[in-house]
Amino acid sequence: MTKNSRLGGMMFLQYALWGAWLPLTARYLSASVTEGGLGFSGAEIGMILGLAGSIGAVAAPFIAGQFADRYFSTERILAFLVITGGFVKWYTSSQTDYTSWLYLSIIYSVLYMPTLALSNSVAFSHIDDKENNFPKIRVWGTIGWIAASWAFPMIWLQQDLSFQLMPPFISGPEVPNVTARLADALKFSAMISISYGVFCFMLPHTPPKADAVEKLAFKKAFALFNYKSFTILVLASLAVSIIHQIYFLQTGPFLSAIGIKDSAIGPAMTIGQFAEIATMAYLGFFLKRLGFRKVIAIGVFAYFARYAIFGTTVFPAWIMVLSQALHGFCYAFFFAAGYIYVDKIADEDVRHSAQTVFGIIILGGGPVIGGWLSGKLQEINTTAGTFDYATFWYTLAGIGFVTALFFFSLFKDETEKS
Repeated sequence: MTKNSRLGGMMFLQYALWGAWLPLTARYLSASVTEGGLGFSGAEIGMILGLAGSIGAVAAPFIAGQFADRYFSTERILAFLVITGGFVKWYTSSQTDYTSWLYLSIIYSVLYMPTLALSNSVAFSHIDDKENNFPKIRVWGTIGWIAASWAFPMIWLQQDLSFQLMPPFISGPEVPNVTARLADALKFSAMISISYGVFCFMLPHTPPKADAVEKLAFKKAFALFNYKSFTILVLASLAVSIIHQIYFLQTGPFLSAIGIKDSAIGPAMTIGQFAEIATMAYLGFFLKRLGFRKVIAIGVFAYFARYAIFGTTVFPAWIMVLSQALHGFCYAFFFAAGYIYVDKIADEDVRHSAQTVFGIIILGGGPVIGGWLSGKLQEINTTAGTFDYATFWYTLAGIGFVTALFFFSLFKDETEKS
């Protein structure tokens, strides 16, 4: 295998194991026990999918980032983290009480969240012309997410498959007790995770920077806040990651509420990943033509547009599903462009930790606030047992709009100084 194909395979597995369980978990946790779910409240789900992930993201710079920049090769750290995480995820699938889910989710996040930044830094360490080549490698992560989101319902949730017009195009009647079987998504993710760990030993060798002057890599990485542009990017990322997290907490139950089958939720949400493939493929072109400021601002504005459509209740269900194509701009133009900007502005010996410092914001601070805010907004907008989704989504659209204006007004590209 060529170096780029191995890096592409890494991204495929990195996001396949995430896409296998994340889109479906909120639906499984929120569904009533009589439906086959666990009947957790919105606040409890916010803690499981918000606080737990945040703890892992905050721990990342002090664990994986430090080790990868200073002590151990990155591919070996990746192997350890994803194999161990796979076993934790498998065990979680058999649990039914809130306390077990919360603690196991915290343990899993400490293992998995650092791997997001580490896989990015492995790719950045072995490619040239990052604006053009990184999106081409990262797009395999999107393909992995789609593949896992499609494969799971076809294997576990459906029977008598036949062709249909809606993704994943091959579908069939749901199996009995389908909502309860959503828990098997965690087992599917665990199998992918362990396979990923084995694959890590085939990745290009990425040694630590043994000659670095500063022994605490994360300490030097925090010096990035001396750049005004990095500070503005971080503040915008905090707001965006809040509403991004809520997307995964509420979209599954929302699609179910407007008539989408449980077995179709994951595949329907992959419309966003299809769009992400297209936007990621041309990200380098747009960065060179428009620059980081305009591209990232477009990414933030896409959040506003998507949630505004979700809140417009006159649209039919297929419009709601199709509007997720805006996710391509949300992710590629904001997050992927942000990762590239951080790598360009950071010194070479702390690039692993720079990615994880950025990850503290988008995977740490944002999700925990998003989990709390999701539960609070759900409580505020629920009357007599009826959840007012329209007001809920419009609130998130407003946050997206204000954030886009804030970033576009204040951000100035400083990569030429790095």
